[in-house]
Amino acid sequence: MVTEALTQAAALLAGARRIAVLTGAGVSAESGVPTFRGSGGLWEGRPVEEVASPQGFLADPLRVWRFYEERRRKLVGVRPNPGHDVLARWQGCFEEYHLITQNVDGLHQLAGADRVLELHGNIWRVRCLACGRERDDRTVPFPELPPRCAACGGLERPGVVWFGEFLPQDVLQIASQAAEEAEVLVVVGTSAVVYPAAGLVEVTARHGGKVIEVNPDPSALAHVATVQLRGPSGDVLPRLAALMGKPA
Repeated sequence: MVTEALTQAAALLAGARRIAVLTGAGVSAESGVPTFRGSGGLWEGRPVEEVASPQGFLADPLRVWRFYEERRRKLVGVRPNPGHDVLARWQGCFEEYHLITQNVDGLHQLAGADRVLELHGNIWRVRCLACGRERDDRTVPFPELPPRCAACGGLERPGVVWFGEFLPQDVLQIASQAAEEAEVLVVVGTSAVVYPAAGLVEVTARHGGKVIEVNPDPSALAHVATVQLRGPSGDVLPRLAALMGKPA
């Protein structure tokens, strides 16, 4: 069914040249990706923060890697959903297009997106603590835990942003500029409570851009949205793309 809100959102996008998209965990959840925290925010009876922090890694690298190995195993076989597909195809539909994500699962890339701004890193990337060498590795499971750097033998860590760490400043700078310059920011599947990512929504609104929220329920920043589209992104985005004449 074509609603007034859907028609309004399609008109905003169809008339814009500079588009930014911010995605959160809800997009991945539609593909069956388990939530980060799991039941009660615990893993093996310990707070998740203890296995997703620099302090936790220094205290017990093996325990941290077991946690991430479990997450990686659960991602094997998970495929992008129609929402991911639309966002990847939009790359060629606008003069300027930035796809920004809080997710670390790499599903946007699997859908075909090749210019993804990953605010929180990527679970399929590892980084050596000794020499700084980074590499992508989809080996599941690793032959040995914790993995070691083939170049120097140093201990490797997951290439994700942990509690207490700063977001990659180069990525955040590009994302912030994209949000500032966006004529329309499409916010998809995020609760908008995790900063500084959520602050990008406020940046767009503050600089006169329009905000379209796609979410089953209102986020913490729904009040700044020009248009609110309620429903799962895998359903809403293909209908939106079809209505605006863009590839769905």
